[in-house]
Amino acid sequence: MTSYIPTLDQIDELHQKIAPSQAAYDLVHMHCVVVATIARQLARHQNALFTNKLGQGSGNALDDSAGAAEQADLPSDGITGGRVPKRLIDEHLATIGGLLHDIGTYRVLKHDGSDGEPLQFDGKRYILHGLLGYEYLLEQGVDESIAQFARNHTGVGLTQQMVIAQNLPLPPVDYMPVNLEQEIVMVADKYNSKSIPPKFLTAQAYAKRAERYGEANKRRWLDLVDQYGVPDVPALAARFRMRMI
Repeated sequence: MTSYIPTLDQIDELHQKIAPSQAAYDLVHMHCVVVATIARQLARHQNALFTNKLGQGSGNALDDSAGAAEQADLPSDGITGGRVPKRLIDEHLATIGGLLHDIGTYRVLKHDGSDGEPLQFDGKRYILHGLLGYEYLLEQGVDESIAQFARNHTGVGLTQQMVIAQNLPLPPVDYMPVNLEQEIVMVADKYNSKSIPPKFLTAQAYAKRAERYGEANKRRWLDLVDQYGVPDVPALAARFRMRMI
């Protein structure tokens, strides 16, 4: 079977096909829409920084920071900070990846909301959602380059050593982003939670979560924030009518 890059309509069909209930679809699909929105904003801001640096040349250190973008009054979608990326980001690819990254969470539900019980995830199996989403997308003929967004977005990246040290129920290999688009989706994912009800997190709030897994994990998150900048979380929370912590 020839693999394919799904269109927006096909992405929705992939969600509808695997979702066990309307309640599950509403929660997971909306989270994916939010993450795709943030990923597109981050990608666009990175591209603005990159393009601005090309226009200015490789002058002083200011060219490598968001200060250069602010001086040039570049569009940022509310993103503040950030550093110039190594290359231009494929905004469309990041958007598609965001829309599909959490599709495996349909397969780690304890209650899907259709049996009279509240929608609830199976905490012990939740760590499998990235791998299960990856496998589902491949089963449906989606190209490997897209399926990897599901596999490689958990936390701020899982290494083989982390899987072994934490005794996680995953094959002991790396689950790390392999390109900038995957990394952007991984970062965008941290600003929104599928808790019930769902909520937005500030960069500082997620830093506290990351610290639970060690100082190095927190440092990795803060480095990513420094690279990609900070989205306007209050504006996003208002736009999607969700709470914020």
